Amino acid sequence: MYHDKRFQTDQYFPIIAFNHEQIKDSTTGGFLLADKQSFGDITNRLLSLNKRTLEVLAQRLSKHEIVTPQTQEEKDCFRLLHDLDHIGSHVKGSVSNKKSMRNEIWSLIAYKGAPSWFITFAPADVQHPICLYYAGTEEVFKPDLLPQDIRANLIATNPVAGARFFDMMVKLFVKHVLGVNNDHDGLYGKTSAYYGTVEQ
Repeated sequence: MYHDKRFQTDQYFPIIAFNHEQIKDSTTGGFLLADKQSFGDITNRLLSLNKRTLEVLAQRLSKHEIVTPQTQEEKDCFRLLHDLDHIGSHVKGSVSNKKSMRNEIWSLIAYKGAPSWFITFAPADVQHPICLYYAGTEEVFKPDLLPQDIRANLIATNPVAGARFFDMMVKLFVKHVLGVNNDHDGLYGKTSAYYGTVEQ
């Protein structure tokens, strides 16, 4: 049976790239935590942690049980989870990062008030000539739309092109539709603040 090694590499490329970005972000979070004055306390807490208590807490939390720490050992475990949250908040897509984003959104709402608009958009990479240009090998931009199956294959085998296209569309939206850092107001009037998230 013929086994296409190239297809296997392309298929897993987005997962590998995303994993490397997560590793980099968690390392950055670790360095930031190590620079804090409380790092000595954190290491002492980690070394003196009761592993059995941590195991029991993990089992209870995995069953979606609401856990309130009672003993000092349980409180130490929860403080360790808080320390890990600090590192995890730097890792895109992590639970800690989403929690941090929710806090940022609530802070923005407290400062600016409730948002006037909720806008969702999903640029169609398979339909857009610029994304197909990014994914192709042509040096000259020629906006000729290829057949649907060829377009889909181009985008599927080049996830970086899709990411570049999405990044470009979001920046254009923020600049021209919202009017941020531009010499004119946005389509919805003068934008006082905005917050964008990406569904993964």
